[in-house]
Amino acid sequence: MNQEKLKIGEISKPRFEFRSFGQDFDEAHFRMSRLSVPVPEKVWERHSDEIYILSQTNNINNTKIRDGKMDIKTYVQTLDGLEQWNPLMKGEFPIKAEVLKQEVFPAFQVEMPTLDKAEYSFEEFLAMIQKHPDLQAVRVHKERYGYMVNNTICEFGYVLINGAMVATINSESTEVDDIKKTMKDLGLEDVENINYLQAIKRVIGWIDKPLANE
Repeated sequence: MNQEKLKIGEISKPRFEFRSFGQDFDEAHFRMSRLSVPVPEKVWERHSDEIYILSQTNNINNTKIRDGKMDIKTYVQTLDGLEQWNPLMKGEFPIKAEVLKQEVFPAFQVEMPTLDKAEYSFEEFLAMIQKHPDLQAVRVHKERYGYMVNNTICEFGYVLINGAMVATINSESTEVDDIKKTMKDLGLEDVENINYLQAIKRVIGWIDKPLANE
């Protein structure tokens, strides 16, 4: 069977992912940088400011806003401890009330607020989130460094979650075995796999559990 060759920054089949968050992944990052094949300059170092919308009642739909665009991914399955997520919806602001009713708030799995306008601006949407008792907007700044090891797309990064800095490291691919090999090569076999939803909820105190190596 021909294996798909992944390319950083390009869309492929839905990928499986190992990711973890903590305070110290320096040794694994060093090994990642040494084992990596050359990658495009555009992924050497990337910075972004994003807003994640967290829901008290939902752990399967991951909602973030970046550059005025909303992106929702949904959890599909876990295979050998690795999670697979698929796109659920993409939207832009101003966003129509029908989209909020039919796609966005159902993804949050919370009570629907009263919508009395045809569409909502970014600021109006955030105000709606801030008023909702089960939702919270969390500001996230990402500083990411891209690599490729064993044909898996990898990154190491520093993430500010409402101003709290944590480190993150990941490997993702359509091929589970390639990720498992990468985890072994980087010394991450016994490190907890933590997705962004779980990590942010732990940092803001919604989940009473530490990150991987705190």
